[in-house]
Amino acid sequence: MKTETGGALADQVAAKIIDIARTRALKSGEHLREEALAAELGLSRSPVRRGLALLAEQGIVIKERNRGIFLAVDAHGIDIAKLELGVDPLEDLYLRVADDCLTGELPQDFYEAELVRRFDVPRGQLLKILSRLANEGMISRKPGQGWRINPFLHDREAHIQSYRFRMAIEPAAILEPGFKIDKAAFARARKVQTEMLEGDIFKLPRSMLFKNGSEFHEMLVRCSGNRFFLEALERQNQLRRFMEYKAATDRPRLIRQCQEHLEMLDLIESGGREHAAAFMRKHLDVVSKIKAKAEEKEEQAAAARGLPEAHF
Repeated sequence: MKTETGGALADQVAAKIIDIARTRALKSGEHLREEALAAELGLSRSPVRRGLALLAEQGIVIKERNRGIFLAVDAHGIDIAKLELGVDPLEDLYLRVADDCLTGELPQDFYEAELVRRFDVPRGQLLKILSRLANEGMISRKPGQGWRINPFLHDREAHIQSYRFRMAIEPAAILEPGFKIDKAAFARARKVQTEMLEGDIFKLPRSMLFKNGSEFHEMLVRCSGNRFFLEALERQNQLRRFMEYKAATDRPRLIRQCQEHLEMLDLIESGGREHAAAFMRKHLDVVSKIKAKAEEKEEQAAAARGLPEAHF
């Protein structure tokens, strides 16, 4: 069965769901059943669930507890052109393999031949994808033959530890003797964070929201002049990006994060690096606790979805 993932492919699944709704002239309040949509689209329920989650973020569908998912607007009024569509075949394959790694469709240890058969692609194309995933830290090549999925991807405790690691290095980076404000970079960061607060938080795709946040933190660490801090943070962000595939984005929560980013810029520009470092540590601590609670809820929801669904 074909598998698809978050980001661009979630947009495509969402668009297909909208096509079905428009073809049938569905009205606001119509029930959308995951199982029926998955069967019609020839997909597993996982990508359909992601597509519906994306539509829920945009207010097109609404999830009602113990009842299911319902269309929130008349299908004919949905502007499908606003969804970002289209990825090249190699990017499509990349996202499909990444999704199987994230959702547990692939065992922790696997071989190239298995994926060649699974996705029906040339071995050369597959190797490019596997090499890219290895460079990004999702998988690693085993001695001899085969590949191994990074256990971090399925380890909630490891994800929390990654935030604690950042709580150690990011405040320290701000206090580095060689820290120097990059005026142009600070101005760009301030512009991005301000635009987020002015509405981009609720307009941008999840991939861009993550990019804006991670680039802000990398910019500050880059100002430290310590290449080892920067390399460590870039590695952490590569791994965190994959975790974002598995979680819905709490957009309202990002308002406070952007406000705190701007406060950090103000503190540093006014010469208060010690205050900024303490503020950064608190900022990351709060985010880590919020993420931990969200991931715990997601695990509980995933476990519940494994049970018979009497209410759908």
